[in-house]
Amino acid sequence: MGLALLIDFGSTYTKVTAIDLNTGSFLGRAQAPSTVATNVLDGFAEAQRTLERHLGFADSDVNLKLASSSAAGGLQMVAVGLIGRLTSEAANRAALGAGARVTDVFERGLNPTSIKLLEKSNPDIILLAGGIDGGNTDIILHNARQIGISRVKPPVVVAGNALVAEQVRGILSDYGHKVYLCDNVMPAMNVLNVESARETIREVFIDHIVEAKGLERVSDYLGDIVMPTPMAVLKMAELLSEGFGKKLGVGDVMVLDVGGATTDVHTVSSGAPIEADVSVMGLEEPYAKRTVEGDLGLRVSATSLMDAIVRNRMPRHIRAALEGNKTLLRMEYLTANTATLPFELQEWEIDTKMAAAASFIASERHAGRLETAKTDFGTTTMVQKGKDLTQMGTLIGTGGILAFGRNPEIVLGECLFDKSDPHSLRPKNPKMFVDSDYAMYAGGLLATLYPEMAIKLLKNSLRAVEIP
Repeated sequence: MGLALLIDFGSTYTKVTAIDLNTGSFLGRAQAPSTVATNVLDGFAEAQRTLERHLGFADSDVNLKLASSSAAGGLQMVAVGLIGRLTSEAANRAALGAGARVTDVFERGLNPTSIKLLEKSNPDIILLAGGIDGGNTDIILHNARQIGISRVKPPVVVAGNALVAEQVRGILSDYGHKVYLCDNVMPAMNVLNVESARETIREVFIDHIVEAKGLERVSDYLGDIVMPTPMAVLKMAELLSEGFGKKLGVGDVMVLDVGGATTDVHTVSSGAPIEADVSVMGLEEPYAKRTVEGDLGLRVSATSLMDAIVRNRMPRHIRAALEGNKTLLRMEYLTANTATLPFELQEWEIDTKMAAAASFIASERHAGRLETAKTDFGTTTMVQKGKDLTQMGTLIGTGGILAFGRNPEIVLGECLFDKSDPHSLRPKNPKMFVDSDYAMYAGGLLATLYPEMAIKLLKNSLRAVEIP
């Protein structure tokens, strides 16, 4: 027991957090621009040197090193299956925290048009599903052949009808694909089983990240990349919610993570309807849920964030604050210069409003929604799609703009229930905190060995935030 370094190879910055393993105390953190395009160890070395100078330790004093990575914003995953709606749901749940985000879904048999779209998207990974166990085999076999003859050659996770899984593997292997077999994501009609696929996608993510420039040498110094950063954050959220040993949990938790490439929302709650006369539409929601919004980032995705602001319903005060040529030019500059930090007051204001916009859109996408539906008797009833978060107890903001920003209450406030849109089931009156030490990812890593210490670390990092 002694000193631990917890590292995140992020899309924009590489972060290093130092922890006292004797007390579970946060000692300090440093970051440097990520150097994924050259050698990721360069950015890590710079961050570690900064931390060593600040805390006065040497590399020989470090007893434990654990690393996560979200470099390049995670893997872009395309899902191919029999029924589009179910395939999309299964793929999104399988990608939950595993380092991937679903960019396209193709249903039924692939044809020349969909193959062109698949080739255009050029995914990092394909999830191939189709058919319940013992059910339809024609579609998944057809799609395996079509993927094989296409120009894209990413790894393929086969998560369909177990009856022909080995045959599918053989077809894809013959065409040069690396193939990962896992359990069927839908073994029976309307029954989802995504844990095996999620673990397999995580394995692909780790393999892919290790192949990035420089990361193949990370294992010589750090050991293996333990997990994707989103999984570390979700793990910490679950642990904080449920508690461990003598450390009590806090109940339902929502985490808003605003980053340079994506904005992620994690919730740990049942999300069941609050009102007795509201029924649930669709598949049961996962208790621990994560959504990742690849178009909502403050640096890598700054211009796509502006596009999303234009397309989406947006509070007038945010839209007005981000209109104008100066803001557009600033966001274009940030996309091309991702390591840029705000210094002037106007730069801070633009970053804060960008984060507020990302918070509003991401939380609205993540939360459930009430809709009216016709009953069999011709009357109307209220149904709920997604999670009801209105009674959420705790809302935590993490990420640089929240940990070190000047107005976190502005960003977190946009996650809350909006009376002008009462059908969006966002939190009404949660206790709000900022992860002031940027410890969510670090706690998730530490929890793999010392869960009680991880809870203590994060609780000590939480700073209460109130909206005036």
